Amino acid sequence: MEAQAQLEFESIVEEYGDFVYNLTYRVLSNHADAEEAAQDAFLSAYRNFEKFRGESKVSTWLYRIAVNAALMKLRKDKNKRTLTQSGYDEVQLVSPAEGPERQALNTELREHLQEGLDMLADNLKTAVVLRDVQGLSNEEAAEALKISVSSLKARLHRGRVLLRQHLQGYLSQQQQQV
Repeated sequence: MEAQAQLEFESIVEEYGDFVYNLTYRVLSNHADAEEAAQDAFLSAYRNFEKFRGESKVSTWLYRIAVNAALMKLRKDKNKRTLTQSGYDEVQLVSPAEGPERQALNTELREHLQEGLDMLADNLKTAVVLRDVQGLSNEEAAEALKISVSSLKARLHRGRVLLRQHLQGYLSQQQQQV
């Protein structure tokens, strides 16, 4: 790789490093696996950087590579996969002023949500993560997954329905306690 292209790639790694890690972490739910998948993604991106023609945004190109790296890691480690951490530690659903009871409920909800995500088929999980957790548009998520927008919408619908079903028992139990 020529010096100019290497500098350009280094700036991409600097700009999108956290983003790629967060994406792989949301798919894999494990810090070590996410780091490995993120490294694999950047290694793959580096090897193919000269082939990047700029027809899509750099972020979309990296999404596609990162999602593929995470899915390959999932497939490879399918039997070893266990729930470790929720991955939602940085998300604060309530204000600390609302008290420890409320915070405990939200921690429980995050755990049930992560459990539900982990139960989804890989194709449904990645669609939900890209759209609802990472905040991509339908078009960006579809492009990252190399599927049509209508296929993405179908996966999102199925994933959300299954998540809703998984959370329904927990949520109705919480409502009864209120």
